[in-house]
Amino acid sequence: MLRLATKYRSNGVSSWLKQPACRYGALDTSNILHARTMSGDSFGVLTDIEKIMLDSVKATGPISFSTFMQLSLGHPTYGYYMKPDHAVFGTQGDFITSPEISQMFGELVALWMVKQWMDTNVKLPFRVVELGPGRGTLMDDMLRVLKQFPATSAKLKSVHLVENSATMRALQEGKLRKASQEGNFEMMWHDAIEEIEHEEDVFTMLVAHEFFDALPVNVIEKTQQGWHEVLIAPSNDPSIKYTTPSSEFDSNPGSPPPSQRTSSRWTRVLSPTPTASGTLLGLASPRFSSLPVGTRIEVSRASMNQARNIGKVIGTQGGGCALVVDYGADKLFGDSLRAFKEHKIADIFCSPGECDITANVDFTLLKESMADLVSTHGPISQRDFLTRMGIQVRAAALARSASSPERKQEIEGGANRLVDPLGMGEQYKVLGVVAKSNGEGHDSSDVWPFTAI
Repeated sequence: MLRLATKYRSNGVSSWLKQPACRYGALDTSNILHARTMSGDSFGVLTDIEKIMLDSVKATGPISFSTFMQLSLGHPTYGYYMKPDHAVFGTQGDFITSPEISQMFGELVALWMVKQWMDTNVKLPFRVVELGPGRGTLMDDMLRVLKQFPATSAKLKSVHLVENSATMRALQEGKLRKASQEGNFEMMWHDAIEEIEHEEDVFTMLVAHEFFDALPVNVIEKTQQGWHEVLIAPSNDPSIKYTTPSSEFDSNPGSPPPSQRTSSRWTRVLSPTPTASGTLLGLASPRFSSLPVGTRIEVSRASMNQARNIGKVIGTQGGGCALVVDYGADKLFGDSLRAFKEHKIADIFCSPGECDITANVDFTLLKESMADLVSTHGPISQRDFLTRMGIQVRAAALARSASSPERKQEIEGGANRLVDPLGMGEQYKVLGVVAKSNGEGHDSSDVWPFTAI
């Protein structure tokens, strides 16, 4: 915190932290018709996504976890994020994100990005990009900060939101309309990051908050024959002859596995032979080659592609910076997939299409995917990032101007929750990304607050 004030005194950031301002308060139709006639069973009524899953298994066999996540979250009609009646975020939704807890999160993210721009080329105009903007709360907080610096308010050229849900786009437009009108900058929506033009004369600020954890993952298991894929099949279908994954049972090598007992309509099965996708994903990182037989890992091809796209967007002549904030760690995971329903963790197969599904992020895989394009830093814990960026200074300023004791308590509680070492403060990690040639005389290997103390 003290280092922050020292480093930023010359550009006015430390004084800004003390300001009192708060934010104001072609599917196959025959399959679909067939699926709609399916009735429930002892596990309850089939969801629309489960009907599609059953048709898919009937046609081509067990499905991958990647397909399962794509259907459950992104199906254009029945996907979790596509339904207008899903609140998704906040107290009425299935989870609460850091920006929904306190304005300070978005403010400090914006300050970090302003610092990277000032260190690079303050004469360049800049644009702000967000992947998976939610309700627009994070972007709204960031834009409020950018508006208060004369240098940044005059240089903001455009805001780009990568969002493929019409429902979420409408929420974002409503939230950000006023800021766009007052700031006189262009607002653009994109279905994918690939649609964003690579501009050589513009600095790019990019944030991806809780974006990667919802991207589809494949689950693969290493055997003597190679990488087999862990798939999903109906638990009560005797026609499925696949075995269960090795970690699902205890048996002597070479003996047939016992039938798996399950309380779910769906169960995990192992592909009988190494699959093409499993083999390719098994080569995705040099770390995987030394893993012992029987190891199961979650690998996201989509995350690798998105990380590389981030590198391409900010690794241009104009330069750029990015923050990736998400669940996860600098390691691989084998069993982190989970569902969320009404703020509680649920079984991964609970009501597909009605629950959010996430997986921990392998930050090492993200860094490996963009290493030749940009310079990466961290990840460090959200607690360390926000504390070093001065959250206590900002919280004290907001608390002093609080309109009531209740509002003061809310401010202090929000700050504490964001840095709680037993909760969000350690569960969330922050990865910093900057262009390799980030300005004349600027060392991209030394980026605060990721620099070791």
